[in-house]
Amino acid sequence: METLWWLLPLVLALVIGGLCPLAGTLLLVQRRLFLANLVSHAVLPGLALALALRLDPGLGGVISGLAGALLAERLSRGDRSGEGGDEAVLNTVLAGFLGLGVLLIPLLHIRVDLEAVLFGDLLAAAPADLLRSLLALVAVLLLLAWRYHHYVYLGVDPLGAASAGLPVQRLRLLLTLVTAFTVVSAMTAVGVVLVIALMGAPALVALAGAASLRQALGRSALVGMGISGGGFLLAIQPAVNLPPGPLIGVLCMGLLPLASLQHRRLSASG
Repeated sequence: METLWWLLPLVLALVIGGLCPLAGTLLLVQRRLFLANLVSHAVLPGLALALALRLDPGLGGVISGLAGALLAERLSRGDRSGEGGDEAVLNTVLAGFLGLGVLLIPLLHIRVDLEAVLFGDLLAAAPADLLRSLLALVAVLLLLAWRYHHYVYLGVDPLGAASAGLPVQRLRLLLTLVTAFTVVSAMTAVGVVLVIALMGAPALVALAGAASLRQALGRSALVGMGISGGGFLLAIQPAVNLPPGPLIGVLCMGLLPLASLQHRRLSASG
């Protein structure tokens, strides 16, 4: 069994590699990808409180991340200074929740490895991490199966979707909840930095030239699994011997020139 020590981390890397791009693609087509960045930082106060109360840190993180996202959206809707004002609200809430989490650590006399929060540790993955990620993947797939056409409409024409009577706020709330669950489930293994990268880069590549949202979702999941699984296998090679999380993040950055090239080709052919 010791010779297969890499099997659980590899399976987890593949699951997260498929999970994060699915949620990221949904957010990207609605121009709400920054929500993933906000949630990933807003989970820290919940993690700290859950540890202090001897509760499941994942549950605390989901509640905290969801609270941060809802607060930011509520304040953004009340802002009257345009898109720049919305970005200012989102950034301020992100910084506030992150600062609150850092302050709670010494105030509650708990120990939180901030480096693990940022970069995770795939090599220390436990079966519980895999189970949590699988549950998050099921949640994303159920949401897509239940509301796929609504999210297509919402991504193409949000004003038209609202005029047609779609429950826009409920759809956004469901996506926010699933995003928070995705971030928390993946963060314990790969950290905040990689979660954000896996939500963004594969989605950008997949959306270029995609004929439908369904096709983009499938492409993004395959690209994410390839980058995540391939990056993990490369990282554990004796000649490389690097931390998997940061290496996968760097590989995600390498996708950006490919996405840019695809967009230029499409623009030229159009």
